[in-house]
This record gives sequence, structure tokens and C-alpha cells, in this order.
Amino acid sequence: MTQKDITFVADFLTEHFNEAPELYNRKGKYFNVERVGQYLKDEDDDLVSPPNTEGNQWFNFLKNSTHLKESPLLFPYYPEKSLHFVKRQMEGVINQCLQKPADVIGKSVHQAVCMSLYKTSQSEDSTPQLFKLPFLWNDKTSNIHYVLFTILENSISKIYILRRHTDTSRSVSNGILAVEFGNFLNSINESSDSRCYSCLDAHFYDDETVTVVLKESMEQEGKERVLAQLPLS
Repeated sequence: MTQKDITFVADFLTEHFNEAPELYNRKGKYFNVERVGQYLKDEDDDLVSPPNTEGNQWFNFLKNSTHLKESPLLFPYYPEKSLHFVKRQMEGVINQCLQKPADVIGKSVHQAVCMSLYKTSQSEDSTPQLFKLPFLWNDKTSNIHYVLFTILENSISKIYILRRHTDTSRSVSNGILAVEFGNFLNSINESSDSRCYSCLDAHFYDDETVTVVLKESMEQEGKERVLAQLPLS
């Protein structure tokens, strides 16, 4: 250790471990403990050196507010307790709030349909991420849920549109379909394979329109980007 380190430790001990006569009646506590460490102890005992909240603007504000002082929306403050104690209290309240919705939602969810999109190898290590860009849209006018997504392997030029009625007992025509972009932007003068486009992103613009960002698939600098809006019909 350097002399600077020794001086630092000595100053620390001098500042935090001076005798404190007012604590002599506390069992085993005859000195001021380090003020940060006491907050991190995982125990329910009161703090040896609780913070001084006198003059704190927030506490004064709460004290003088008739409505906020007893508000159930404010988490209670425990000035005598460590952060571990407060954390456990907060976790208990949050778990209690979430349990009922979790039970209700869990019992109301069931599988409406199952369809195979692709097959992968049994080994998880060698399985690439094939499902990309899931975007959800709810058409409240026709009560239909939409999911936009792409499958990366062998179909980078396609986006898939999955449609389901919000009433699971009713079916929708063309429940799933694919839109292939490929070289649809080519002019008559260009060869059919001169430019091919893949989908970078796709979102619903409104109930009747899908917005897509397309990228030229050629491996070259200055790849063309195209923003296209496609009618869902």
C-alpha cells in the first residue's frame, strides 16, 4: 500500500468510527458505522445511523399536501430500514398486483390454430434465427388481427401476412399469404434478374395499407433503398 492509501483508510476510520456516546445503549453498537454500507445489509434491523430528512423538499411537500399524504399511490417510506427491506416490501406489493391479472389472462388464453411455418434441425446450436420482423396490427373495423413477418431462409424477398378473426370461432379467407417483391420494380429495359429486393422492415400504415422498406440484394456499394406503400387488397 502507498502512503496515500494508508492516509485514506486512516481518514475513513477517523470519520466513521469515532466513539458515539449516544449509541452506547444500543447493543453492540458503540460507533458510527459507515453510512452507505448500512443500507446494503440484508437484514430487517433498523439502521444505526438513519438519514436526516429535515429540510428535505420532497418530505416537506408530502407533509403539507392533504391529498398526497394519505395517497395509496405513493409507496411508503421507511427511513429506519435498509434498501433490502424496502426492496422486499416493494416486490411483495408488485407480486400481489400482478398475480390476479396473470391468473385471469392465463385462464382466458387458448390455442386457436397451429400451422407449420418451417422446419429446423434438432440441434439448437446450429439453428439460425429464421423468424424476423413480427409486427402486430388490429383492424377494429373488421375485427381482424394481422401479423407481418419474414422468414429469412430461401425467402428473403417475401413478407408473410397472417390474418385471424378476433372471434376465434370465425375463420378468415387467406389466413396466411406471402407477398414476394423480387424484381417487381424493374423497368422493361432491365433484365429480369438485374435487380432483386428484400424486405428490411414492414409495418401497417393504416387498416388498408402496408408500408415496407426494401433493400437491393446485390452485393455492391450504394445499394438502393425503396420505401413502398402497398394496398392490403
